[in-house]
Amino acid sequence: MQKQSLGVRNAALAIAIGAIVLVSGQARAQVPATPDVAFKLATFEVDGRERAGMLLDGRLLDLQEANAHLVADAGVTSLEMPDDLKTLIEGSETLKPRLFQIANYLSGKTEGLAFGYSPDAVSIKAPIKYPWNLIAAGQNYRAHAAEVGGSAETDPDRDDPLLFAKSPRSTIIDPGQPYVIPPGRDRIDWEGEFSIVLGKQARNLTLDNAMDHVFGFTILYDVSDRAAQIPDHGRFARDYFAGKSMEGASPMGPYVVPREFLPNHAELQVTTRVNGEVMQDSNTAYLVHDVERLLRFASRIMTLWPGDVVATGTPAGVGLGRTPPVYLKRGDVVEIEVEGIGTLVTPIQ
Repeated sequence: MQKQSLGVRNAALAIAIGAIVLVSGQARAQVPATPDVAFKLATFEVDGRERAGMLLDGRLLDLQEANAHLVADAGVTSLEMPDDLKTLIEGSETLKPRLFQIANYLSGKTEGLAFGYSPDAVSIKAPIKYPWNLIAAGQNYRAHAAEVGGSAETDPDRDDPLLFAKSPRSTIIDPGQPYVIPPGRDRIDWEGEFSIVLGKQARNLTLDNAMDHVFGFTILYDVSDRAAQIPDHGRFARDYFAGKSMEGASPMGPYVVPREFLPNHAELQVTTRVNGEVMQDSNTAYLVHDVERLLRFASRIMTLWPGDVVATGTPAGVGLGRTPPVYLKRGDVVEIEVEGIGTLVTPIQ
């Protein structure tokens, strides 16, 4: 009788353990690693520490804490989450599915989380500090090329794009951080740009595989000193170093949006306002060289690395192209809005 009772208890215990395993397996299965819930990524500072964040349901979540919560609450496999976006992007082959799990699990449950913040209550930083390479396209909208005296007849199937490099470490500044006009410079211009963030090492890309190497998209303000860029002395026609790589001349952010959530990246509205007045208002559908063509050319010249940023060029409406030209002065505020990403605000001092 005792042996029979013991056997019954053992069988019951086995069933219970099997049920726990089954429930655990179901819990894991219920947190899909697929891009079902849209989110944005940011770098932000709170309590004296910068951290990687996810904007979900209007709340900015500390990604390390959100990941720990997911592991403890849902029983998913433990995975180390970095506290900066550059490192995260470098490991995105493994970490991007975890981001999808975090968003899928926490969507609709962000209120009251101890690691969630209002974006207005924290200091949002440039999302990637600092990319290995920061590249920008020139005259990549026909109307802009025409307004600055360039060619509007570029054939993207025949002609290469015009690209130039900017110093990442010296030029990238945070959203809301002022751009300080250097003494004696009076021809500082605005250029709002939809920008690509690389997700994989890239060399000799093709039009077919270029998008596979994109992590997502952000916003860049390509601050331009026209007096330096187009010098009056006549010794050379353009100086992109002096005219584009000034200290603080690349405000960036506020968010990076994974490419999965911008399937319409080829038709996004790009708007620049100065003191509330619309100065540029166009669409990425008018890019001469699209995302794939820009990456194909850039990766032919050099290796691109995860976290690198490629600004796609600015639309018509810059100060240089107006009659008479209009330039920024201290006290002005530049706002660059890209549909689906957000608004980058830069005060001018």
